[in-house]
Amino acid sequence: MSEGLTDEAIESLKKRIKRLSAQAIEHKMRLHDLAEDLPVGWETIREVATETYEAYQALAAARAELAGAGGGRD
Repeated sequence: MSEGLTDEAIESLKKRIKRLSAQAIEHKMRLHDLAEDLPVGWETIREVATETYEAYQALAAARAELAGAGGGRD
């Protein structure tokens, strides 16, 4: 899929992974905080969980792209 990426493209993908990782951690902490405060805020469980899921899904896809490009796991 991503074979043949230039070194510049691989570095760009690594930067994207770092950004996605930070976003995923932020969503995870929001979900964690929500769980700790339950039942307060229970109405937002689905929204927060969906955002967290999507953040980790994007991170996993970017990591798979990097692995497919031979860039290792960052």
